[in-house]
Amino acid sequence: MTEIASLRISHPRIMVLGVQPGPTPFRIVEVDGQVVGEARAVIDVLEIAAAFGVTVHDLDDPDVVRWVGGGKYTWAPR
Repeated sequence: MTEIASLRISHPRIMVLGVQPGPTPFRIVEVDGQVVGEARAVIDVLEIAAAFGVTVHDLDDPDVVRWVGGGKYTWAPR
């Protein structure tokens, strides 16, 4: 088996997309590939996850949450 064949591709249940600019910046949240809401803070991500039956024990676990365009502390446009 080659190295490329052995790579494990993670498909996390939650994707938090990049910051959308505006008067109150937000990030779009997807659960299982579906856009389900907007988050303005980490707590919003946790509440959305809970509403869709996803328990998040570690926001840094890439198998559960993928942060696109900035990490969990990025809530303003760059």
